[in-house]
Amino acid sequence: MWTDTHCHLDAPEFDPACAAAQRDEARALGVARCVIPAVERSNWDAVRALAHRLGDAYALGIHPLYVPRARDDDLDALDAALSEHRDDPRLVAVGEIGLDFFVSALTEPAMRERQTRFYRAQLRLARKHGLPVILHVRRSADALLKALRELPPGGGIAHAFNGSAQQAQAFIDQGFALGFGGALTFEPARQLRRLASELPMSALVLETDAPDIPPQWLYVPAADRAAGVPQGINHPRELPRIGAALAALRGQNVADVARATSDNARRVLPRLAAMA
Repeated sequence: MWTDTHCHLDAPEFDPACAAAQRDEARALGVARCVIPAVERSNWDAVRALAHRLGDAYALGIHPLYVPRARDDDLDALDAALSEHRDDPRLVAVGEIGLDFFVSALTEPAMRERQTRFYRAQLRLARKHGLPVILHVRRSADALLKALRELPPGGGIAHAFNGSAQQAQAFIDQGFALGFGGALTFEPARQLRRLASELPMSALVLETDAPDIPPQWLYVPAADRAAGVPQGINHPRELPRIGAALAALRGQNVADVARATSDNARRVLPRLAAMA
């Protein structure tokens, strides 16, 4: 059975009326559990309700892409929400949090400082509430690691990891697993595929990041999109095929990869084990 450790099933690309049927489709393909991370205060309640309705898990946090419109008191509200739902077994992490130094507007000095302040504050909340974290890592691995060494939250997942072998090992040393998804299905992604094939199996978890980061078979090139061909929408039902691609890269049995990556997810997000 597979575990999708990162999918935004509350995203507008998914029809709420079809959510249960679509989730059942993925479950029939062996996706036993999904983790739905929140991105901002306004969707915390929706994410929590959806996880309960679908029998999945969730995380609460403020995503770095949403920091520009977040208010400082959102951090107090997050603290309150984590306290209110501390006994909810489906609340498995603080997330999605982190730093994004890819989007140009977020790399301006004032916004870098604001991102960093929100990130560090959420690490402190994770420590306070005894929860791991789900990290957004985009051109920000070294800065994320610096804060993790100063404010270790007790591990978690480096989502959509695409850094160096040295950075990968640094996250592993901090008690993190590395999230791999649709990007590893693209043959030109040589460094990422090499990492996926060479890192210890114990360091890997699988994710779709649905509806984003579509695998190769759903990807529509920019020229075709410009001509009106819609981009394929990623979904948890794609996870077994992504997992099969990982198994092929590593020369391992698909069932063994499913079992190992799900075991890893339960190790770094311990509350998942209680839901098994």
